[in-house]
Amino acid sequence: MENEKRSSFTGKLGFVMAAAGSAVGLGNIWRFPYLAAQYGGGIFLLVYLILAITFGFTLMIAEIAIGRKTGLSAIGAFRKLDKRYSFIGYLGAVVPMIILPYYSVIGGWVTKYLYVFSTGGMAQAAQPDFFTNFIGASAESVGWFFLFIAATSLIVMCGVEKGIEKVSKIMMPILIVLSIGIAIYSLTMPGAMAGFAYYITPNFDNFSVKTVLAAMGQLFYSMSLAMGIMITYGSYMKKDVNLESSVSQIEFFDTGIAFIAGMMIVPAVFSFSATHPEAAQKGAGLMFETLPQVFKTMAFGDFIGAAFFLMVLFAALTSSISLMETVVSIVCDKLKLKRIPACLVVFGAALLLGLPSALGSNLWKDVVFLGKMDFLTFFDFISNSVIMPIVALLTCIFIGYVLKPKAIIEEVESSGTFKRKKMFEIMIKYIAPVFIVLILVFSVLSELGYLQV
Repeated sequence: MENEKRSSFTGKLGFVMAAAGSAVGLGNIWRFPYLAAQYGGGIFLLVYLILAITFGFTLMIAEIAIGRKTGLSAIGAFRKLDKRYSFIGYLGAVVPMIILPYYSVIGGWVTKYLYVFSTGGMAQAAQPDFFTNFIGASAESVGWFFLFIAATSLIVMCGVEKGIEKVSKIMMPILIVLSIGIAIYSLTMPGAMAGFAYYITPNFDNFSVKTVLAAMGQLFYSMSLAMGIMITYGSYMKKDVNLESSVSQIEFFDTGIAFIAGMMIVPAVFSFSATHPEAAQKGAGLMFETLPQVFKTMAFGDFIGAAFFLMVLFAALTSSISLMETVVSIVCDKLKLKRIPACLVVFGAALLLGLPSALGSNLWKDVVFLGKMDFLTFFDFISNSVIMPIVALLTCIFIGYVLKPKAIIEEVESSGTFKRKKMFEIMIKYIAPVFIVLILVFSVLSELGYLQV
């Protein structure tokens, strides 16, 4: 994929919709609400918003600028800027290769639940053992995984403009409308306003270092940072598109959907459960076990549940598309393959790598890592808690002290003013590296059981 022949988004709207679609995923829909419930509701929300417009903005604008400046995916981009640091690109490229397979397994679960709710199976899905039995039925889990990743592959095969951009322009508005509609409905449920008050009212008694670190970790997970995606999408960005305003709009979409997801879920769970915030702190179980029970108590619950899982499916698809596109772009750049052969190679590799996660609750049930993790949890831990913070740290050091912030600033200013230039310089050189080290240490120690969260 030669630089001068590289595909591109048609303009700012296409770029923003695609990049926002990448950022908006499962992390916004279920991870953000349960972390907000776990870490004090409104105070977590306040901390997250502050970090999003400072820390998140800095890393995102740096990655997109690197992509647009070089016109290459992560590996080629770092090599072009300084051959000595091309290893950062390789390390970043590993992340989507790890995430795509197991993320597609979860996408398959979402597809299954959409099918169940759409065909009148809400009462069945609300049974306490439904989810466990489903993921334990290996053949069925693999089948839905195959369907999801096949759909992702077909969209990516269609290319940047006709595939990724076109689908994102359709899915993102529908996702926003559905999420707002479900959120409004959730707020009308008995007892829901208590949950809404807990969610939006900062209580500084609940503030702690863990609140900040959890919000920082969610920022990585939610905004597609440190995994080569934003570098890849930046390489498709036209030179005349205002970079700073585009990043601000991506942040607005990403944070807005996460906020609305919390409005959907936290008040509904308050209404459903006497335990209130504790019921919203169940991780993956929140979406696949608790919420079907919540929908069962609602009027028109089957319709609301189907709309919810359709929204989640769109969010999962837009993110899986960006993950696969990042890997496909690397394969095209490195092996000089055309798009369709590269897609087929990535599709086959993702199928093989995803099988252990799809079969993890049955065939490999006795295989655990670090004493407690199955395949899916292990891949999630290695990618999100270890490699991504390391890549982000190395990127900050590279830009701050090797390439120098001036190179990024010049790229941003080539398409408009850079209003947060001074903040960017301070964050990338001094503040972000310290916070990233804290995230890395916090994530690893908490996952290994040395730190209670």
